Amino acid sequence: MENYNPVQQTASEAEGKTAGIVSYFTIIGWLVAYFAMHKDKKTDIGSYQLRQTLLLHLTALALSIIVNILVFSMAITAILYVSYLLNIVLFIFWIIGFIGAVNGQKKPIPVLGEKAQTTFPSI
Repeated sequence: MENYNPVQQTASEAEGKTAGIVSYFTIIGWLVAYFAMHKDKKTDIGSYQLRQTLLLHLTALALSIIVNILVFSMAITAILYVSYLLNIVLFIFWIIGFIGAVNGQKKPIPVLGEKAQTTFPSI
């Protein structure tokens, strides 16, 4: 009789967890995680984390573009301070999501997590 250890993971669950972790490291990491680790071996946790990180990366990119346009077109430096605050918030979201990925949990990122699951259902 085998002893059951609830902490043990199957190989596919571990691969999904690894894909989720890698996806948090820039958009290049997301691309590597999706195409090299997830596309042919889809797992529930991998899909969950990839959807979250995609929306997180896209949000950060969109905010960066918007701030750059506003700063350079209007030359208002106060926008930079708002940008710094938003970057801190996004970094906190990143930490929350990354900890969830490392622990193999489906822990949604505040504000973005649930939206990501409905926005990218095919991942």
